[in-house]
Amino acid sequence: MANIMTEKIKLIVALLVLQCCYAGFHIVSRLALNIGISRVVYPIYRDIIALLLLSPFAYFLEKNNERPPLTLRLLAQFFLLALIGITANQSFYLLGIYYASPTFASAMQNSVPAITFVLASALGLEEVNISRRDGLAKVLGTIACVGGATIITLYKGPLLLQQKAHQIQGDTFEVDQSSTKNQNWTLGCLCLLGHCLCWAGWMVFQAPVVKKYPAKLTLTSFTCLFGLIQFLIIAAFTERDLESWKIQSKEELLTILYAGVISSGIVIYLQTWCIQKGGPVFVAVFQPLQTFIVAIMAALILGDKLYSGGYAEILFTINGIFAIFIICL
Repeated sequence: MANIMTEKIKLIVALLVLQCCYAGFHIVSRLALNIGISRVVYPIYRDIIALLLLSPFAYFLEKNNERPPLTLRLLAQFFLLALIGITANQSFYLLGIYYASPTFASAMQNSVPAITFVLASALGLEEVNISRRDGLAKVLGTIACVGGATIITLYKGPLLLQQKAHQIQGDTFEVDQSSTKNQNWTLGCLCLLGHCLCWAGWMVFQAPVVKKYPAKLTLTSFTCLFGLIQFLIIAAFTERDLESWKIQSKEELLTILYAGVISSGIVIYLQTWCIQKGGPVFVAVFQPLQTFIVAIMAALILGDKLYSGGYAEILFTINGIFAIFIICL
């Protein structure tokens, strides 16, 4: 019993770390786009770094016992995972935060638990029985978390904190507070909706694939490889200017390194591990936690405005997370 509780605590801690890493990626990606990094080149460098980071560990740590034989069917599933979870997911996301904002993108992502819940239930990957405590907790936790996301999206309330634009030391780049020159909310919302659908589909599809192929590092490496190939094909038609491929400053390098090492390498592996241990719905319900983290970080780093509606979102999110803890008891 003690070992089971220890494993569940590890899973919860891993999910909290996962959401903090994702929150940081929202801010880093917005900074990268404001600096002027290409929306095609950025994910390519990100996937290259992740692949170089993960593949040696995958080869040496999983070559003996965990790695099943590769088949054409498995490779096709890896390719589809990359198409949904990396290529389409990252493309929609980058367009979404370019035309909207990191805080709004994070709030939109709180629809992921509901989408994941519906997809997993429809495909029979998640058993839901509201007459049982764990089934009711999943439903109530999802509703509470999505309710919090709706509040922070639709209700602003009084202004709590406003930061002025920040100057990045050693560069002439200045972060625009609201980035209104780039904002197109309709297009941004559509892109972010596509991103949320891809993300939910990615997590649901990962669950059966990781059961067939439990070598998580190798699976993640193949996903990054196929995602890189797909982005390179896109770049061959859309990004032929060699200047776009040059890293112009240390800020660009730092954003790319964070995206590659943390947001692709570590996060994708950590998410795969969490899905294997807890299932796609359990992982997805923790998603709304990052909305509050992003709102605070965006206010402090990007100079975005922070409104009291965020506090209401916190209450709903805490209630949702508390419902999830019931599952672990």
